[in-house]
Amino acid sequence: MELVSQNKVFGGAHRRYRHRSATLGCDMVFAVFLPPQALAGEKVPVLYWLSGLTCTDENFMQKAGAFRTAADLGLAIVAPDTSPRGEGVPGDPDGSWDFGLGAGFYVDATQEPWSKHYRMHDYVVNELPALVEAEFPVTGLRSISGHSMGGHGALVCALRNPGRYRSISAFAPISNPTDVPWGQKAFGHLLGPERIGWLAWDASVLIAGSDERLPLLVDQGEADSFLESQLKPERLKEAADAAGYPLTLRRHAGYDHSYYFIASFIDDHLRHAARALEIA
Repeated sequence: MELVSQNKVFGGAHRRYRHRSATLGCDMVFAVFLPPQALAGEKVPVLYWLSGLTCTDENFMQKAGAFRTAADLGLAIVAPDTSPRGEGVPGDPDGSWDFGLGAGFYVDATQEPWSKHYRMHDYVVNELPALVEAEFPVTGLRSISGHSMGGHGALVCALRNPGRYRSISAFAPISNPTDVPWGQKAFGHLLGPERIGWLAWDASVLIAGSDERLPLLVDQGEADSFLESQLKPERLKEAADAAGYPLTLRRHAGYDHSYYFIASFIDDHLRHAARALEIA
């Protein structure tokens, strides 16, 4: 790994690293917050944060305001990028912002030319945690959270990989991607035209077949301009209720899709993870 930058914050350390990803076939940058307990030699659990469309690791680390509470709890945070990047990595063929670079949708692509690089699910679930657990003072205990496209990613990573995480949470996730424009565009490119193959990447479908029961917290702003057209949290709630899955869905009047919303409730999500990780 190559250290890109570092900052001291609330007695801990925020660092950015670059490494060569065998899974994605390109160089990747990720960020890690190590709380003061880790810097003192204690191994701490990790919350993985998956960001949304157009974001990088920097959006959450700079805007969410998570470090004070994470430092108090003794919780590391790891934030990967949202897609593969670099020369030779294809972007949106139409040049738009909602697919391709910065918008990998946390699936493992099966279609060319995407399948060579767009394997963000495998990267987030397997390669990155293996690297983090080998290189940093962290335990093998993990929780996962995310926003929008990253909320979809967090849900799918946990639901597809029982035993991998202790809790899930999400802000304004794309809850039913097979039935909204963002998901249909991305899945059509990455997974091909046969919609039956999309269902394995849709949280509102996966939750019905899950044998694991992780604590799941979802926050949704009611002033979110994407609520009705792209997010559809009611689909996730209906599926969870039908399956007896322990979902807490909170709707907040006046809040939108921005990091102002995330910053307002991030402490709840950190404590949600900490309880499951048995550090709170």
